[in-house]
Amino acid sequence: MKARTLLHRRKILVVLKGYPRLSETFIAQELLGLEKAGFDLTLISMRRPTDKKRHPVHDEIRARVIYLPEYLHEEPIRVLKGFFASFRKPGIKALWKRFLKDLARDLSRNRFRRLGQALVLGREWPDNGEWLHAHFIHTPASVTEYASILTGVPWTCSAHAKDIWTSPDWDLHEKLGSARWTVTCTRTGYEHMRTLTARKEAVHLSYHGLDLARFAHFGGQRSHRDGSDPADPVLILSVGRAVEKKGYETLLRALALLPRELNWRFEHIGGGDKLPKLRALAAELNISDRISWKGALAQEDVLDHYRRADAFALACRIASNGDRDGLPNVLVEASSQRLPCVSTAVSGVPELLVDGENGMVVPPQDPVAFAGALETMIRDPALRLRLGDAAERRVREHFDHEASIGQLGRLFEEEWQKAS
Repeated sequence: MKARTLLHRRKILVVLKGYPRLSETFIAQELLGLEKAGFDLTLISMRRPTDKKRHPVHDEIRARVIYLPEYLHEEPIRVLKGFFASFRKPGIKALWKRFLKDLARDLSRNRFRRLGQALVLGREWPDNGEWLHAHFIHTPASVTEYASILTGVPWTCSAHAKDIWTSPDWDLHEKLGSARWTVTCTRTGYEHMRTLTARKEAVHLSYHGLDLARFAHFGGQRSHRDGSDPADPVLILSVGRAVEKKGYETLLRALALLPRELNWRFEHIGGGDKLPKLRALAAELNISDRISWKGALAQEDVLDHYRRADAFALACRIASNGDRDGLPNVLVEASSQRLPCVSTAVSGVPELLVDGENGMVVPPQDPVAFAGALETMIRDPALRLRLGDAAERRVREHFDHEASIGQLGRLFEEEWQKAS
C-alpha cells in the first residue's frame, strides 16, 4: 500500500500485551507494514519481553516502545502520579462509572491492574498520541478503552483468537460498542463478534496474510521419502507453543499409532509450559527416540526447518476454557514454502486448508484420524508435492499481507476523514 498524503497521519499509540514476542510475528509484521505505509506508531507494551531471541522483523520496526507497569505494586510512584493526574482529565467521571460497572461483573485484581495501567498511560501520554489501537480484545483492549474514555482519544482494535473466545460476551459487547471499528483474522471470530453488537458494520474480517518477500518462493527439490528407508526417515515438523489449544497430546498419540514399519522423525519448534508433560507423554508412548525438541527459534531458523521438512502437523483443538487458535500463522508460513500440512477443522484452519486440495484436515482430538492422514502423507511423496504446490498458490493468491495492510490503512483514514 502506498502512503497517501491527503490526510494528516495521526500518531497511533498501539497497545500490546507484550513486545517483542516470538509467538506473535503476525503482529510485528503488521506493525512494520503500517510503518512502511507511512503510519506513525508508538508501541505501548503491558509486559516486558521474556523471550531470549528476537525475529529480524523486530529489528526493522522503528517505533519507540514504552512499557507500562506490569504489576502496579512494582512501580507505585508511577501509578500514584497517574491516579492523581486523572482527576484533571475530561473523562474521569465517565471512566469511574464504566470501571465500577465492569468491576461488579469482574471483581478481580486484573481489573484494577488494567485501570492502573490506563491511568499511567493517560498521564504519560507519549509522543502526543492522537489515536489508540489495541492488539487483542481482552486485556490490551481494556487498558486501551479505559485510556480512551479518560482522554477522549478514539480507539480501534485488532482481535485475534484467545482474546475473543475467552472473553465474556458482556465484555466484548461493551468494547465492540465503543471502538470505532474492530478487525479480526478469521470468519468464525468475525461472525461471533457480529452477534454481540448492533454495530455490525464496525466489525471487519481481515486475514493477517504473510510478508511474501520474507517468505519467498522455495524452489528447492522436495524429497521422495516414503517411510521405507530406516536411514532416511520422513521428517514431520510442527511449530507452536506447548499449550492446550495446539493439541500436541493428540499429535503425539497419532504418531504413536503409525505402523511400526514406517520410518519417520518428528521435530517440534516452540516453548511453552506443557513441554515437560509432552516429553513425558512421548516417553510413555515409546516414541521419544524419534523426536527432537528444538525450543523457540528465530524466524530465519524456522524458515530453514520448513524447507527441510517433508510434512507439517498441527492438531489444533478447542481448549477446556474455550481458547482456540484463529488461523495459526505457522500454517500459512509452512504452506508458503510448499510444505504440505495436516491439521484440524478448528476455527480458521479450513479457511486456509481444504482437505485433499491443498492439505489434509481431520476432526480435532481424534488421534486415529490424525494418524491416518499422517500415514497417507508419509507414504505418498507425489501427494505431498501436489498438496504443497496447491498450498503455496493459495497463500500467494489470497494471504498476501499487503492486502491486509491496505485494508487497515483505509479503515484508519476513513475514520480520520470523518473527524476532520
